[in-house]
Amino acid sequence: MAERSTCRRHHVGAVIVRDKRILTTGYNGAPSGIKDCLELGCLRDEKGIVSGEKHEVCRAIHAEQNAVIQAGLHGISIQRATIYCTHTPCILCAKILVNAKINRMVACGTYPDQDALTLLKEAGIEFKRLETPGLTISTLD
Repeated sequence: MAERSTCRRHHVGAVIVRDKRILTTGYNGAPSGIKDCLELGCLRDEKGIVSGEKHEVCRAIHAEQNAVIQAGLHGISIQRATIYCTHTPCILCAKILVNAKINRMVACGTYPDQDALTLLKEAGIEFKRLETPGLTISTLD
Protein backbone atom coordinates (compact mmCIF):
# COMPACT_ATOMS: atom_id res chain seq x y z
CA MET A 1 0.00 0.00 0.00
CA ALA A 2 2.88 2.36 0.73
CA GLU A 3 3.83 2.19 -2.94
CA ARG A 4 0.57 4.00 -3.78
CA SER A 5 1.45 7.01 -1.62
CA THR A 6 1.45 10.41 -3.30
CA CYS A 7 3.42 12.09 -0.51
CA ARG A 8 6.89 13.38 -1.34
CA ARG A 9 8.17 12.89 2.23
CA HIS A 10 6.91 9.55 3.50
CA HIS A 11 5.45 6.53 1.76
CA VAL A 12 3.05 5.10 4.33
CA GLY A 13 0.66 2.20 3.90
CA ALA A 14 -1.86 0.56 6.24
CA VAL A 15 -3.84 -2.68 6.14
CA ILE A 16 -6.63 -3.54 8.58
CA VAL A 17 -7.03 -7.27 9.18
CA ARG A 18 -9.28 -9.51 11.28
CA ASP A 19 -9.22 -13.30 11.37
CA LYS A 20 -6.47 -13.38 8.72
CA ARG A 21 -8.68 -11.47 6.24
CA ILE A 22 -7.91 -8.05 4.81
CA LEU A 23 -10.78 -5.71 5.63
CA THR A 24 -9.50 -2.39 4.28
CA THR A 25 -6.34 -0.66 3.13
CA GLY A 26 -5.07 2.89 2.97
CA TYR A 27 -2.09 4.99 1.98
CA ASN A 28 -1.15 8.61 2.58
CA GLY A 29 -2.23 10.96 -0.15
CA ALA A 30 -4.55 13.79 -1.15
CA PRO A 31 -8.33 13.37 -0.87
CA SER A 32 -10.02 11.62 -3.76
CA GLY A 33 -10.30 13.81 -6.85
CA ILE A 34 -7.94 16.47 -5.46
CA LYS A 35 -4.51 17.29 -6.92
CA ASP A 36 -1.74 15.65 -4.92
CA CYS A 37 1.72 16.71 -3.80
CA LEU A 38 3.40 14.91 -6.68
CA GLU A 39 1.60 17.35 -8.97
CA LEU A 40 1.59 20.48 -6.80
CA GLY A 41 4.70 20.10 -4.65
CA CYS A 42 4.91 19.79 -0.88
CA LEU A 43 3.61 22.74 1.09
CA ARG A 44 5.29 21.41 4.26
CA ASP A 45 8.68 21.35 2.54
CA GLU A 46 8.12 24.85 1.15
CA LYS A 47 7.36 26.13 4.68
CA GLY A 48 10.12 24.11 6.37
CA ILE A 49 7.74 22.19 8.65
CA VAL A 50 9.28 19.13 10.28
CA SER A 51 7.52 15.77 10.56
CA GLY A 52 5.20 15.42 13.53
CA GLU A 53 4.23 19.11 13.67
CA LYS A 54 1.36 21.16 12.22
CA HIS A 55 -0.56 18.26 10.68
CA GLU A 56 -3.10 20.70 9.28
CA VAL A 57 -0.54 22.12 6.83
CA CYS A 58 -0.73 19.15 4.51
CA ARG A 59 -3.16 18.04 1.85
CA ALA A 60 -2.54 14.34 2.53
CA ILE A 61 -4.77 12.08 4.57
CA HIS A 62 -2.74 9.59 6.59
CA ALA A 63 -2.77 5.90 5.66
CA GLU A 64 -4.50 4.87 8.90
CA GLN A 65 -7.19 7.51 8.38
CA ASN A 66 -7.79 6.33 4.81
CA ALA A 67 -8.09 2.70 5.94
CA VAL A 68 -10.69 3.66 8.56
CA ILE A 69 -12.55 5.89 6.07
CA GLN A 70 -12.70 3.02 3.58
CA ALA A 71 -14.31 0.83 6.24
CA GLY A 72 -16.98 3.47 6.80
CA LEU A 73 -17.61 3.98 3.09
CA HIS A 74 -18.09 0.28 2.48
CA GLY A 75 -19.91 -0.63 5.69
CA ILE A 76 -17.13 -2.84 7.03
CA SER A 77 -16.79 -3.22 10.80
CA ILE A 78 -13.17 -2.94 11.91
CA GLN A 79 -13.93 -3.44 15.59
CA ARG A 80 -11.45 -5.80 17.28
CA ALA A 81 -9.18 -5.76 14.20
CA THR A 82 -5.43 -5.34 13.80
CA ILE A 83 -3.91 -2.54 11.77
CA TYR A 84 -0.54 -3.14 10.14
CA CYS A 85 1.20 0.08 9.18
CA THR A 86 4.60 1.01 7.84
CA HIS A 87 4.96 3.69 10.56
CA THR A 88 3.81 4.32 14.11
CA PRO A 89 0.83 6.71 14.21
CA CYS A 90 0.57 10.43 14.83
CA ILE A 91 -1.65 11.51 17.72
CA LEU A 92 -4.58 12.22 15.36
CA CYS A 93 -4.46 8.72 13.87
CA ALA A 94 -4.07 7.18 17.32
CA LYS A 95 -7.30 8.91 18.45
CA ILE A 96 -9.11 7.62 15.36
CA LEU A 97 -7.88 4.07 15.95
CA VAL A 98 -9.07 4.19 19.57
CA ASN A 99 -12.57 5.29 18.55
CA ALA A 100 -12.69 2.78 15.69
CA LYS A 101 -12.16 0.08 18.36
CA ILE A 102 -8.98 -1.28 16.76
CA ASN A 103 -7.43 -3.60 19.35
CA ARG A 104 -3.92 -4.12 17.97
CA MET A 105 -1.37 -2.17 15.94
CA VAL A 106 1.78 -3.50 14.32
CA ALA A 107 4.36 -1.13 12.77
CA CYS A 108 8.01 -1.10 11.83
CA GLY A 109 8.91 2.50 10.95
CA THR A 110 8.62 5.36 13.40
CA TYR A 111 6.80 8.65 13.21
CA PRO A 112 8.03 11.33 15.65
CA ASP A 113 5.04 11.37 18.03
CA GLN A 114 5.55 9.58 21.34
CA ASP A 115 2.19 10.87 22.63
CA ALA A 116 0.43 8.63 20.11
CA LEU A 117 2.01 5.48 21.54
CA THR A 118 1.16 6.63 25.05
CA LEU A 119 -2.48 7.06 24.00
CA LEU A 120 -2.63 3.60 22.40
CA LYS A 121 -1.28 2.08 25.62
CA GLU A 122 -3.77 4.02 27.76
CA ALA A 123 -6.63 2.83 25.53
CA GLY A 124 -5.54 -0.79 25.85
CA ILE A 125 -4.52 -1.16 22.22
CA GLU A 126 -1.76 -3.72 21.94
CA PHE A 127 1.23 -2.32 20.07
CA LYS A 128 4.03 -4.30 18.50
CA ARG A 129 7.03 -2.97 16.63
CA LEU A 130 8.66 -5.23 14.07
CA GLU A 131 12.07 -4.97 12.50
CA THR A 132 11.93 -3.12 9.21
CA PRO A 133 11.84 -5.75 6.47
CA GLY A 134 14.62 -5.85 3.91
CA LEU A 135 12.38 -4.29 1.30
CA THR A 136 12.55 -0.92 -0.38
CA ILE A 137 9.75 1.36 -1.41
CA SER A 138 10.43 2.98 -4.74
CA THR A 139 9.81 6.66 -5.30
CA LEU A 140 6.99 7.82 -7.53
CA ASP A 141 8.95 10.13 -9.81
